[in-house]
Amino acid sequence: MAKQNKAYKFRIYPTEEQALLIRKTSGCVRFVYNKMLAERKETYETFKEDKEALKKVKHPTPAKYKKEFEWLKEVDSLALANAQLNLDKAYKAFFKGNAKFPKFKSKRHKQSYTTNVVNSNIELLEGHIKLPKLKTVKIKQHRHIPSGYMIKSCTISMTSSGKYYISILTEYEKEITSIEIQHVVGLDFAMNGLFVDSETGKKANYPRFYRQMLEKLAQAQRKLSRKKKGSSNWNKQRIQVAKIQEKVANQRKNFLHHKSKEFVTHYDAVIIEDLDMKGMSRALKFGKSVADNGWGMFTSFLEYKLKEQGKQLIKVDKWFPSTKTCSNCGAVREVKLLERTYQCTCGLNLDRDYNSALNIKKEGIRLLATA
Repeated sequence: MAKQNKAYKFRIYPTEEQALLIRKTSGCVRFVYNKMLAERKETYETFKEDKEALKKVKHPTPAKYKKEFEWLKEVDSLALANAQLNLDKAYKAFFKGNAKFPKFKSKRHKQSYTTNVVNSNIELLEGHIKLPKLKTVKIKQHRHIPSGYMIKSCTISMTSSGKYYISILTEYEKEITSIEIQHVVGLDFAMNGLFVDSETGKKANYPRFYRQMLEKLAQAQRKLSRKKKGSSNWNKQRIQVAKIQEKVANQRKNFLHHKSKEFVTHYDAVIIEDLDMKGMSRALKFGKSVADNGWGMFTSFLEYKLKEQGKQLIKVDKWFPSTKTCSNCGAVREVKLLERTYQCTCGLNLDRDYNSALNIKKEGIRLLATA
């Protein structure tokens, strides 16, 4: 039996005293992270020409700062330890060439911290959850966690509108066997409709949640700009702006969860293009449209849901000419951005996105056959 992980996110309702400690812990985590990063940065600048010497340097731990900053002892020590682990991970990714040098966390950074299970210090109770330092916190557990699932860690976070959430990471044993692939679908990314599928040629009819709220959000932001920063009225209006943004994010997430579940239920493999969304948004100046679309989130939902059932998400190379290729005869020709219909000398006359979806499906089937 292989070990699997699954996270569950719930809203929590801390008391004022508990909420203060959550914010304090988050601030301490940020403080320790930045302190350790500053020392590592200094060490890197000193020894960057001598890699062997750099490897031998002992890096600081949160315990070092507790002597100088006594208030660090008031918060969960495991949260501070996780700050070190996160920095180690970011540092290693930099040296492997997979990421840029770690950046300092600002006060505007997401307020959150992670703690681990040690000696039953975290337990789910009836309507409450027991957490280190916080003791019992009220929780709205809208989903049941199976009894065989062990809690490994918890991440407590606060949104800009002042809501508190907990993400519970669980571990369980399950043998996932790959199923025989029979039903396959290809999805072509569509800026204004999320995708076009190869089976129906229809778009997802994705409601553009951000665009729908744009006017309301702009009004709320204009009101905010007219208020004195830091005042009571400014803070109330800031929360109103945050609530609108959170509503958009929640609507998008809910829609993408339902859509991804549909495909996982009906197909054994889903084939998509391996697109660089950030690059597309910069190159084509589609920033807002790409952000509103949620393609990256949709594909990540697809990936983990398919994996849980022994199914597959196949990614076709982004340079594969799905738009230029005729899905009927295989001929390749240049297609202008304004051309919405693909016409070929073989007689094919098809919507360009539907044609692309068919090509993506064919290429995915070829990759599956050669795997």
